[in-house]
Amino acid sequence: MAGPGGAGAGAAGAADAGGVLSGGSERRCRARLAAGGAGGAAAAAAVLVPLCSVRGRPALLFTLRSRRLGGPHSGDVSFPGGRRDPADADAVATALRETREELGVAVAAASVWGQLRTLPDRQGMTIAPVVANLGPLEALTLTPNPDEVEEVFTLPLAHLLREENQGYTHFRTATGYGYTLPVFLNGPHRVWGLTAIITELTLELLLPGRYRRKTHVPARKPVA
Repeated sequence: MAGPGGAGAGAAGAADAGGVLSGGSERRCRARLAAGGAGGAAAAAAVLVPLCSVRGRPALLFTLRSRRLGGPHSGDVSFPGGRRDPADADAVATALRETREELGVAVAAASVWGQLRTLPDRQGMTIAPVVANLGPLEALTLTPNPDEVEEVFTLPLAHLLREENQGYTHFRTATGYGYTLPVFLNGPHRVWGLTAIITELTLELLLPGRYRRKTHVPARKPVA
């Protein structure tokens, strides 16, 4: 597993996020997620957004999807997750099952803080991001499934908060509709696409006074 490579966040970021994984922060985040009501939203798939600590520093854990998978997401940075199975009771069950299958780690339901709002992927499939705290990474034994996961790496929250590690990609569609998506840079791999959007939402949840979204998705103009 790659460490926080390239993510040495210096003192500015390390005055950081120190209390992000504290009991008080967890209670605040749980309340905010519950108030959002996302848990009731149906989704075709779910991902786990794994909070953790690395040498005492709060971080997010990411995976690099195996190129063996093929398809549009192979080789992408992602969070562990996948399509909902008929036997899954809800999005949380999907996220926990997929994490166990991909990383070989059983995350307890009690570690789940709640669910962010559902989002569409590039194919229009709705994804439910489920936030959970894995605790100290040093206490876990990860056994990534090589058929699904090429690499596991972490980025400290302090790294993600540094402006020099934040970028943006601007898009225009054939109809002229423009939008901007976040990109997180200077780690082992570039974090972009849906994973970057979920990362941004997670930073807003964890650090509302420290991180504010700089992207803007304008409303679609009504069709005449």
